[in-house]
Amino acid sequence: MIVDCHAHVFAHWIGSCGHPTREMHRRYLQKVVTRTAASTFRLRDGARADTAALFRAGDEGWSGLADVDFRVGRFGQLEFTHDGEDYAIQYMPVGMQELAAPPELMLAQMMNAGVDHCILQAGGGYGAMTEMNAFAARQYPERMTGLMHVDEALAAEPAQLAAIDHGVRVLKLRGLYFNVDGLSRHGFPWPLDAPRMEPLWDRLERLGVVLCIEFGAGPSYDRAGYLAHVAAFGRVLARHADLRVHLAMSPPVAYFARDGRYEFPDELLRVYRHEPLVLEVVFPITYGGIWDYPYPEAQALIADLRDQLGAGRLVWGSDMPNVERFCTYRQSLDYVRRYCPFLTAREKDQILGDTCAAFYGLGQTAPAS
Repeated sequence: MIVDCHAHVFAHWIGSCGHPTREMHRRYLQKVVTRTAASTFRLRDGARADTAALFRAGDEGWSGLADVDFRVGRFGQLEFTHDGEDYAIQYMPVGMQELAAPPELMLAQMMNAGVDHCILQAGGGYGAMTEMNAFAARQYPERMTGLMHVDEALAAEPAQLAAIDHGVRVLKLRGLYFNVDGLSRHGFPWPLDAPRMEPLWDRLERLGVVLCIEFGAGPSYDRAGYLAHVAAFGRVLARHADLRVHLAMSPPVAYFARDGRYEFPDELLRVYRHEPLVLEVVFPITYGGIWDYPYPEAQALIADLRDQLGAGRLVWGSDMPNVERFCTYRQSLDYVRRYCPFLTAREKDQILGDTCAAFYGLGQTAPAS
């Protein structure tokens, strides 16, 4: 069984996409691409550009987002205007004529690539896709499992906790997606282990659902910033030993593998060795525009993860449909499935689906507590 632990469905990005307003969704999108691996171009002549104009350096919250007429374009592009020039960020694949991804698109991609099941994550830029993820999981229960969205900084407030209860008990969602960079919406107001966040971690632990957490490096956006969030989360795990954790995205290469091999500091290893925890193997979404398929650089890093953490902690993901800006869905799977000769057949089975299926209880009734 092949399970993609990192996929998305979403409504057309020109709308609010589950957020209260279109403007809120637009701001989520603009913040996401302030630092992105996606290519940026000047539309007049195709000259390469960057996204520095999207924000004011030193103000890393939403308050620092610049007024550049940021907007949703076509053909996978997000557009903005700076100093009278129009620019486009190729955030989604060029073939995405309209920025929408219904469940049936993901289903067709899965059938073509030979993927049996996917976990639908729910990042703010993609939209607050709690209801849509639940709909997709109801429509295709054998193929899709949904996670819910939350306003990260306020996730421990009563209204948000009630929404989490609804997501688990009524919508039958299997987990919560939490992006640490989502704290930027409120200016990174407190760390993950702040007392006011404690009700969230307690609720998730008691419900027994998965916390799918994606670390960021804000507000400093450097190695120290990343490790500050890791250390705070490590203190959370010390108090919540039964919290089920799915770490979204592979460990940042720029921080921990500058020489092509992973070297993890102790505070990060302590988090990785939490039980129960799984860690994504999802390299093409960030390095598919730099490395050439079949990504031997990524294969070396997978070997490091296997050797240091064990294959049983690793789960393959794609970040579809976003990853197709760099490679096909099948290639995002085949660099592990067809290559990585250092992995045994059993280790490939674990990484490509068995571990994720067991972790999320695929084929079992969703928690009712």
